[in-house]
Amino acid sequence: MVHKPVYAEAEEVMDLVRDASKQPGKDYVIVDVRGEDYRGGHIPGSINVPASEMYDKANDLIREYSQVPKIYFHCALSQVRGPKSARIYAETLNNLGTETDQKIKILRLGFEGWHNKYSKEKDLLEDYDESLWLSEFRS
Repeated sequence: MVHKPVYAEAEEVMDLVRDASKQPGKDYVIVDVRGEDYRGGHIPGSINVPASEMYDKANDLIREYSQVPKIYFHCALSQVRGPKSARIYAETLNNLGTETDQKIKILRLGFEGWHNKYSKEKDLLEDYDESLWLSEFRS
């Protein structure tokens, strides 16, 4: 099976995050590839692997999570870092020949889109610091 990332809408991820029967790291994985811009809030249950480290960490991610049914990648807007990280993960998975039916997805519009849609939903933001969004990220 050749793995190729596809886009996913925020609602798909939101349904997983809110589903009490689904467990991050077991039923799905959300990889937030933002660097410094990770602070200030993230999707609950996500793990932070900065895009600059993806080449070095792809094998570790595959070893730990390749049997999880779905893995989602995102950055701030999912235009550069998120899609590139998903591609690196998929290419590494393909090159290793790892047997898995895992779906590799990119969160459309990234964390900015997630924040715009769900900033008032406290259960959909973890470690959220509104003051950072009002000052630093909105300047």
